[in-house]
Amino acid sequence: MNKHRLSLRPDFWTFVTLLSIAVFALFLIYPLFSLFLSAFQDPGSGEWTLDNFKLFFERKYYYQSIINSFSVTMAVTVLAVVIGTAIAYFMSLYRIRYKNLVEVCIVISLLSPPFIGAYSWVLIAGRSGVLTQFLASYGIETPPIYGFIGILLVLTLKLYPFIYLYVAGAMKNIDSALIEAAESLGCSGLRKVVTILLPLITPTILAGALMVFMNAMADFGTPMLIGEGFNVMPVMIYSEFINEVGDQANFAAAMAAIMVFITSVIFLAQKYVVNRKSFTMSSLRPMAVGHLTGWKNVLVHAGIYAIVALSMIPQLVVIYTSFLNTNGSIFTEGYSLASYETIFSTLATAVKNTYLFSTAAMVAIVFLGMTMAYLTTRKKSLLTECIDTLSMFPYIIPGSVLGITLLLAFNDEPLLLSGTAFIIIISLVIRRLPYTLRSSSAILYQLSPSMEEASISLGASPLKTFFKITAVMMLPGVMSGAILSWITAINELSSSIILFTGETKTMSVAIYMEVIRASYGTAAALSTILTLTTIVAMLVFFKVSGRRDVTL
Repeated sequence: MNKHRLSLRPDFWTFVTLLSIAVFALFLIYPLFSLFLSAFQDPGSGEWTLDNFKLFFERKYYYQSIINSFSVTMAVTVLAVVIGTAIAYFMSLYRIRYKNLVEVCIVISLLSPPFIGAYSWVLIAGRSGVLTQFLASYGIETPPIYGFIGILLVLTLKLYPFIYLYVAGAMKNIDSALIEAAESLGCSGLRKVVTILLPLITPTILAGALMVFMNAMADFGTPMLIGEGFNVMPVMIYSEFINEVGDQANFAAAMAAIMVFITSVIFLAQKYVVNRKSFTMSSLRPMAVGHLTGWKNVLVHAGIYAIVALSMIPQLVVIYTSFLNTNGSIFTEGYSLASYETIFSTLATAVKNTYLFSTAAMVAIVFLGMTMAYLTTRKKSLLTECIDTLSMFPYIIPGSVLGITLLLAFNDEPLLLSGTAFIIIISLVIRRLPYTLRSSSAILYQLSPSMEEASISLGASPLKTFFKITAVMMLPGVMSGAILSWITAINELSSSIILFTGETKTMSVAIYMEVIRASYGTAAALSTILTLTTIVAMLVFFKVSGRRDVTL
């Protein structure tokens, strides 16, 4: 029993434990506490009241945003599950031409910011879009891309890769003996899929569905750019916060508190269901890859290629339009680098800030992720259990809500952080730390403690053993996870749009502002830089991890 108890002597691990608790307490629990306090206060008198919540539920203009959020989020989740599972099934069980290229395109479409997709589809199918005008010249009217349909299209194409990656990873762990046994009993075709494969991957599908649901529910940029009156909770919270910031934004805080409550309930419900259905399985013989022939082969290839092509359209559109000449908000004939020249003359700070903030956040994430994972797996105690529990909180907090909580908490002395680069870096660390922490813990569970015990028995201190032995063995896996965290950090918008100032603007914020100003050329050029950065980072990920695919 004693060997698992954290020592109270002031050693390195005591310091890491206290640092971990301090990070979560100061930058997560305290801001959330400030948010809930603000939600129950009157903006004028500061007295305790439920008026902010009553106002929300009394006016349809406000509570309709919950209905809208749920309707679009549920639709996106269902479509993403159907599309992602189908693609994972065929990609895992059948030989698909150019499979590696298809997987890279799927991952790129996942890791690029969704508001770029919204912006691209406006250029394609908006009122003055290329496709709209082309079809109009033949007398064909197209349905509007704005509102529910547009949000559904953009988020589905953006988020189905979550399901694909989760399910593809699960399919690799299914033993072919199960399938052979089912077939020997006369179970084949669709019945085999429904009765054998689907139950096996249901926990994985539920985990992926939660990721899709949370991302769709929390997305700010897409409905802001393409919603046009279809108000959802993140947009409503942002609008009310900006309007009421002079009055402590109590009503916006109440809306944010409602959203945190909703996401918490959904998260806990999903965890409950998955824990009841979850199991572990080792694949001694992975399922054999088969061959499709005839019209089935053509249909499957055409379907996969069509969906992946639609997913990549936003990236291709922004790259192409970034080289077009512009006249205000209009793209004109001819090509030039004028948009890039404008970026590096007027928006160079945003480019620099993006890489600087994300890299600083990644350094902190790697250190905290590795050390916290070691504490929660190797040095179990009541305090480390608290750290493990606190690490789950960022999963349920949308980015815009986290931005508001940090701004409410650190907008006054003695901790005046608003308007600084530090507060944006903190938001990136808090949001991305759980992913690296989870991957680091998974690596540690695969490493036997015997190597550490051997090092200590030979005279090395526990601290030296960690940095010389354990950390070195963990590093490749941790770094591959950190690279993925870095990619998502450079594309972060929802919290940064709340926290930025003119000096701390990032590329995502700059793209959003350029689109709002109808400066489409510079928006496309910035988006291209982000997309190419994502591709390069993905290549680095493949090199560091030694893998040719990405699984979650």
